[in-house]
Amino acid sequence: MDIKEVKHIAVLGAGSMGHQIAMLCVLGGFSATIYDIDEKALDKAKENLNFQMGKWIQKGKVSKDGLEEAFGRLSFTTSLIEAVDNTDFVIEAVVEKLDVKRELFTAVDRLAPSHAILASNSSTIASSKIAFVTSRPDKVCNMHFFFPALVMDCVEVVMSDTTSDETANIALAVCKKINRTGVLLRKETWGFVANRLLFALNNEALRLYEEGICDYKDIDIIVRKSLNHPLGPFELMDLSGIDVGYFALLEKYKETGKIDDKPPASLEEKVSAGTLGRKTGKGWYIYEESGVKVK
Repeated sequence: MDIKEVKHIAVLGAGSMGHQIAMLCVLGGFSATIYDIDEKALDKAKENLNFQMGKWIQKGKVSKDGLEEAFGRLSFTTSLIEAVDNTDFVIEAVVEKLDVKRELFTAVDRLAPSHAILASNSSTIASSKIAFVTSRPDKVCNMHFFFPALVMDCVEVVMSDTTSDETANIALAVCKKINRTGVLLRKETWGFVANRLLFALNNEALRLYEEGICDYKDIDIIVRKSLNHPLGPFELMDLSGIDVGYFALLEKYKETGKIDDKPPASLEEKVSAGTLGRKTGKGWYIYEESGVKVK
């Protein structure tokens, strides 16, 4: 199979990453289906995409006709079989929990055509931990998009020991067609490249905060002003979703059992309270409904 044979992409999960990845796919000329078990999540995805693409029209990033054509290639469903039974490429973008991903990949492997490539958008979980539940480990890889996918250019394409060169090359070609820079990693590691670096910064920031060295707002100021980062680590946690980082660390802790890998107490408190960042209106900071930081 080559990129010319990839006509349809199924995106599994309508959350903050999934619906934006699907939009990139239809803007790149593919047809795409967004699948989610929750009808309300699909409705919210439609609402968000209409809002975001309306802003793109205002900024001249896409024409009205071009956008209408793209939306014409996009569908939504709560039926997994409807999403994948005639697809050529699957991008999974569900919660960062290994057992959930394995269960989903088991079902998709049974329902999708034998030629279809199965990619995971996991930000930390290597595809080798998922591929063995399928009958096509050579067609499984990671495609790690960054949030927000409609803005961020990079995609980490990560091979496991069983991923074929053909699979990796097609994944890279998909990146190119949707106007994203795909970077190939031929060796797996937890968190890949970007998140190994990011989690190192975030974990140190959380330690400084929990040790009472510095308030989280001041840590953000220092990182922005001294390191010239556009967002401080606590602002970035709010943007990405505090639960996303928490579950990623929890999976690593389950794997290693090392106390240093255990999610910090302050993160656990936020997740337990349901204050997950911008998407809930409150995380480390408080946000207006539009996502603008209040304090």
